[in-house]
Amino acid sequence: MSGLKKLQQSGPRRIALDCRYIGPRPSGIGEMVAALVKHLPAMAPDWEFTFLRNPLRVESLSDAPNVREVMVHSPANGPVTLMHLPLAVDLRGIDLFHAPANILPGGLSMPAITTVHDVMWLKHPEWCNPSAWGWVERHFYAYGIRRALARSALVATVSEASRSEIAGLAPEVEERVLVTRSGVAEDFRPMARDAASLARLGVPPGRRYVLVVGQGAPYKNHAGALQGFARAFAQAADIDLVMVRRRGDTGPALEKLAGELGLAGRVHFLETIGRPALVQLYAGAEALLHPSLCEGFGNPVAEAMACGCPVVTSNVSAMPEVAGGAALLADPRDPDALAAALRRVVDDPALAADLRERGLQRAAELDWRAFAAANLSLYRKVLEAAA
Repeated sequence: MSGLKKLQQSGPRRIALDCRYIGPRPSGIGEMVAALVKHLPAMAPDWEFTFLRNPLRVESLSDAPNVREVMVHSPANGPVTLMHLPLAVDLRGIDLFHAPANILPGGLSMPAITTVHDVMWLKHPEWCNPSAWGWVERHFYAYGIRRALARSALVATVSEASRSEIAGLAPEVEERVLVTRSGVAEDFRPMARDAASLARLGVPPGRRYVLVVGQGAPYKNHAGALQGFARAFAQAADIDLVMVRRRGDTGPALEKLAGELGLAGRVHFLETIGRPALVQLYAGAEALLHPSLCEGFGNPVAEAMACGCPVVTSNVSAMPEVAGGAALLADPRDPDALAAALRRVVDDPALAADLRERGLQRAAELDWRAFAAANLSLYRKVLEAAA
């Protein structure tokens, strides 16, 4: 009897998806999991889904009839999850567990798929968190990621660039690493610039601006973004830099650097903002500057393109793949190269318009429904092998 027929005759499959990254703090992983929550139940209506829920999430995750939600008080990246997740949640009867946040939890008795977004914690831990606590995180993620690579039935990742990095680090798992390419949500879309909304966010009325978006980890290269902007526009007093930084304690150092570069009063640091405000910032910017050193995917690149914002990004890691020929690429370690790319976009309206159009076309190809379908295909593959 074929694996598919066995599945059809053995009753509904029970899938557990760890949704604890969907919480009050925005994150690329949370965005990815939200897409699975939105699409998977309807794609497999004869299956039963258990969504592990963050207690800080007030609203239910789904109203689909084939979903049950279980609140788990231990964090997704906490010690209980790493050592023995069944201490925190009853997983009896689950046929497949999907761990979407890089580490494979301990104590699982069923087959598991782990989405490993990148292997920075293994290759470049100094890019992730250089603080004293970063030493603890380094060992936490190194253990969880290596276990995921060794023990997951399949390893999913969100770009070919990440797949190549994983395969280079652990060649023995290459055949089990499959790409489920990330997408971009529908609410990232072009809109008219609203000066009043921008002013409420701290963007002075009438000012043009370049936008930087991302958490305050070293791999985001925000100091490099400041340097590139300064070399492009130090003498152009009519354009500012807006930095939306979701995390990190490097803000004072960046403020000091901005002053040293002659940008005092022209760099606006924003903390966590709501989705509508972020869309407005993308839509009103002259360009997104995303000079990251490494990304599993790089959500801001896709989000900006979907909003009709021209993009200048890195020529390394996943950024060229995500941009798909619709952005200007530059060496993220070369401030002069970043500056030249920024000047090209800002000084050439025809180029900016072309990048907007190509970006919108590229963003339309980055579909979360297709991402969910690709993950569902992996679920079926593992379940058939286990039948």
